[in-house]
Amino acid sequence: MKNILVIGLLLIGLASCQDLEEMNINPNLPTETHPQLLLTNIEWDAFRDSRGTSPLYALKMLVQTDGENTNQYYKWDRGSYGSYGTLRNVTKMMEEGERIGEPTYVALGKFFRSYYFYNLTLTFGDIPYASALLGESDQDYQPAYDDQESVFEGILMELEEANDLLAANNTIIAGDIIYDGDVNSWRKLINAFRLKVLLTLSEKEGMNDGSEFASIYQNEPLMESVEESGQLVFLDQQGNRYPNFNSSSFSSGMYMDSTFIKRLQDREDPRLFIYSTQTKSAKEAGKEINDFSAYEGGDPAAPYAEVNEKATEGNVSKVNDRYHRDPVNEPYVLLGYSEQQLILAEAATKGWINADAGMLYESGVKASFRFYEMYAENYSSYVGESDAENYLSKPINDFTMAQTEEEQLQLIIMQKYLQSFFQLGWTSYFDHLRTGGYPSFRRPAGVEIPYRWIYPQSEYNYNANNVTDAISRQFGEGNDHINEMTWWLK
Repeated sequence: MKNILVIGLLLIGLASCQDLEEMNINPNLPTETHPQLLLTNIEWDAFRDSRGTSPLYALKMLVQTDGENTNQYYKWDRGSYGSYGTLRNVTKMMEEGERIGEPTYVALGKFFRSYYFYNLTLTFGDIPYASALLGESDQDYQPAYDDQESVFEGILMELEEANDLLAANNTIIAGDIIYDGDVNSWRKLINAFRLKVLLTLSEKEGMNDGSEFASIYQNEPLMESVEESGQLVFLDQQGNRYPNFNSSSFSSGMYMDSTFIKRLQDREDPRLFIYSTQTKSAKEAGKEINDFSAYEGGDPAAPYAEVNEKATEGNVSKVNDRYHRDPVNEPYVLLGYSEQQLILAEAATKGWINADAGMLYESGVKASFRFYEMYAENYSSYVGESDAENYLSKPINDFTMAQTEEEQLQLIIMQKYLQSFFQLGWTSYFDHLRTGGYPSFRRPAGVEIPYRWIYPQSEYNYNANNVTDAISRQFGEGNDHINEMTWWLK
């Protein structure tokens, strides 16, 4: 009788535990979801990543007149690990893709992992990679740091796997707001991004001899037109509008940089009319929109009060109104056909691929003009096909006038730079670091160009041993500074 009583009590206890577990399950927080729901948000976040004004100040495209902008004067300090938040969603999407037997979501997950880790490692140097994002599965909340070389190796491997997975699973990808589910279009973007990563490593002997680049160029699909660019198109609907629409910052102390204006003027580049407004003085003088002398910028190396005085006098251009008054404006391009063609042009100058560098260069420039012809409302008449041809015929833009590989490189990098206004994030800044200073950036005397950002304070608070080990390994104990050079630049 006593044994029966004990068994009965145990069964009641087990039932109570089960009831308690069921009570603790929140039915409003599902543990499973279709990956398409995650994909849409991931794409929305990734294609808008690093598209604020911060890189434009560092790239000498904008100046601030009502205070000192740290990016303009290269005085930044800590970067952010915010991308790891989106990467957690990427991990979940991949898990759900595996659960329902949809490998296309795993493939896109590998691409977005590569995209975010690429930008993170360029920003900081060594980062958590192999053991990152294991908090939920392995309760590892203090991930070790991988060296930058290993991170790049992992990125290239994941991109190759992503392309191969999509090649083997040609099905419509539900939830895709970039290519409407088209697998082949995604393969083209992924392969273009592989080329971008390899070009980033072009100065690392032993890491990249051009053979992998050539193999991708010869054997894998790549973008063939502007229409195939990897871009997020905005809609005139609540929550889907251009991010800067109705932004108050455009009516404050933000003006155009004189060095950027000068580069566009020197090349008689009609994209100047699309990027900026005429000065107040030029408008009052009745100058036409396509009069290059109607535009002027502020000195990015001067004290902001000095530039403010010039702006107050009506002699500094502002950012074109379309960037804050057009609800759709232009798409945000993660990697477009124009950039791809200029990447290929640089590879051709290096002898990595058997192709005409000049034709690729011209193709890249024409693609940029075509982009603005398509999306810059009211300005298409300045950037048509004949305008692009005329532009390329000018000696300063003519690739055939470049006699050395160095001169050819300068032309290519300059065109990547000129097309990156409110596009491509920090790409041109990293090109500047990679190429030893193309294009040059005007700055106050004694100010050095930073190579990186300082690790977030949260890492010192919650992952101190690993972050301090990474700093010591890269730069020496305690040398977490913005002017320390990371592996990819050494």
